[in-house]
Amino acid sequence: MIALFFGSFNPIHIGHLIIADAVLLEKSIKKVWFVVSPQNPFKSKESLLAESARYYLTQLATEDHPDFFVSNIEFNLPKPSYTIDTLTHLKEKYPKKEFCLLLGGDNLEHLEKWKNYEQILSDYKLYVYRRPKSDNTSTPIHPNIHFLDVPLMDISSTAIRQRLSHRQSVKYLLPDKVREEIEKARYYKA
Repeated sequence: MIALFFGSFNPIHIGHLIIADAVLLEKSIKKVWFVVSPQNPFKSKESLLAESARYYLTQLATEDHPDFFVSNIEFNLPKPSYTIDTLTHLKEKYPKKEFCLLLGGDNLEHLEKWKNYEQILSDYKLYVYRRPKSDNTSTPIHPNIHFLDVPLMDISSTAIRQRLSHRQSVKYLLPDKVREEIEKARYYKA
């Protein structure tokens, strides 16, 4: 089974990579696909780095892991990106592959706001990792929801962008290749 890790990855950071690596401990999951979203319908586009740059940074971050793959499949779909539309497209394109979703507890709390969330919940397994300030104790139990035992990390792309804009160190928050490319290209500078 392939775990789909949807995200803006603005930028990708070590927290994303630790979570993706941890989900591979699930016996049924063999690969993690990082699906770079050009525009999340719930997020502002203002601080969003160009999709091609985020895609490239995600490739840099994952290139040394044989079970990670970066997908730009949403780049050619209507925007904003809706998970159900991407899942439908992936099923058509890869009919023999089995997909599941990897998502944070904060996203699970708002799942009922997603387009056709009932279909997602009935047709796909959801592997959920804990997020700071996220309370999943009130989440209804569903046979397709599985909680992961992953370290709780308070690392966010927003905080990293703020640090970069204030010229503060992000040395241990980003993979070295990603940090070096961001510095070289002068991304996220104020």
